Amino acid sequence: MNKLFSNNEVSRGSAVVVGASLSGLMAAIALAEEGMQVTLLEKVGKGHRSGAGLQVDAAGWNATGTERLLRNLASGGKRSIQLWSSIESRLRREAEATSKINLRYDTRVKEVGQDGEAAWVVTDQNETIRGDLVIGADGHHSLVRRFVAPDNAEAKFAGYMVWIASTNEGELPKLLRPGQKHPEVTMLGSDSGFLFGSIIDAGEGVVNRRIGCTWYDNSRNELLRNLGCVKGDVVQHSLNGQDIPVETIDELIMHVTARWEEPWKSAMLHALHNRTLTGTPIKEYVPNRLVRGRIALIGDAAHVPAPITASGFNASLEDAVELGKCVSKGIQGESAEKVLVQYEKARLGSVRRMVQSGKMYSTSFGLSGE
Repeated sequence: MNKLFSNNEVSRGSAVVVGASLSGLMAAIALAEEGMQVTLLEKVGKGHRSGAGLQVDAAGWNATGTERLLRNLASGGKRSIQLWSSIESRLRREAEATSKINLRYDTRVKEVGQDGEAAWVVTDQNETIRGDLVIGADGHHSLVRRFVAPDNAEAKFAGYMVWIASTNEGELPKLLRPGQKHPEVTMLGSDSGFLFGSIIDAGEGVVNRRIGCTWYDNSRNELLRNLGCVKGDVVQHSLNGQDIPVETIDELIMHVTARWEEPWKSAMLHALHNRTLTGTPIKEYVPNRLVRGRIALIGDAAHVPAPITASGFNASLEDAVELGKCVSKGIQGESAEKVLVQYEKARLGSVRRMVQSGKMYSTSFGLSGE
């Protein structure tokens, strides 16, 4: 890849990025592109993780080199639906191949702080890691957000959930597999929510595509609360397939069998019988701020839109690109805080509008399920 700065050049500062999911990986790559030394910390192990299909937009005509790099890694630069795991694998390989990025797994951050000269994190091994900047990319339960915005620290339950399943098309009878010209995304009505079907490219060297089912359901809020997935107005965790009660599985099978059309019916039934689906309570977070001194938020730590907006990944990518633009002006001395103020000015209004657009749907659909 062509870098804005060669690996032999003097570092233009340092950053600690908390969280090595998609937004953290993109932030680290964008900062490294500007010549910064980046320590990227992830609390879980290196094993590959999974996720749903994501809408990735193509780069615009005025895209920067960093934006083109990130969109090429995400989807080859094309507008398409991509598996979360495929995007993560490509971003991870890029990060691991970049000498300016030190990617560390199994490193949990328990504290963040700053003074006039640096910012730092403290790990659960009582190791202090310092940098000119700390970037919180640690998801919707962000620890870094509690420092940046202690008065608005938690994402809120939107009042509904989404069932997510992704089935290899090879698991379906040949006659039920979608043709090559089948639309990538299909929206179908449902009497207890909305179903989005997607045809997802499974990644490099894989012949079979994935058949994705995303089913918004406002009728399971009591179940979510009884199982501890939601407490008060805060989402605690998702509902894994193995933990879904048998009676709920049976209800979902009856509903899908009676009302869904192919190939989504067979794809979801396969996931239900094999318990490979996930039930995720929808959360939303409208930020009031993205920055405090030398510490900033990016991705789901900064903003959590309802997935109905299909905008979360692209907004996270734009966060990373804008962060790179801002630090390119230099972060020596007091400039570190000034560039983050510019980052917040560029992104805060846009991401607030994005989340609020999804909240209109939640008010009409989600709250009706209570």
